[in-house]
Amino acid sequence: METMTSSPVKLTEGAIVEIKRLMNEPGFDASQYLRIGVKGGGCSGLSYVLGFDAKEEDDEVHEMEGIPVVMKAAHGIYLLGMQVDFEDGLNARGFVFNNPNASSTCGCGSSFAV
Repeated sequence: METMTSSPVKLTEGAIVEIKRLMNEPGFDASQYLRIGVKGGGCSGLSYVLGFDAKEEDDEVHEMEGIPVVMKAAHGIYLLGMQVDFEDGLNARGFVFNNPNASSTCGCGSSFAV
């Protein structure tokens, strides 16, 4: 039995619209979950993970606005309070991570230090 817990991460309306658009693309594998997390590396020490992936044994499962989301419990400390947004402007297009736990970020916005 899966246990749903409240997510440490929030998705903005723009991110929700874009993620649902991607999920509705022809050929999308509906068994996949949206994975949000971190991994070592990047120019500031840690990089964000955002993509579709299979659920793993030690994943926490969340649902955000009908989007099935998985995260590693250990990543919650780095992601608590983070907001994922999607920008679709002239100068930038893509997902943006607004993390209150980051002591510094790099210019690309996908890497941070705590």
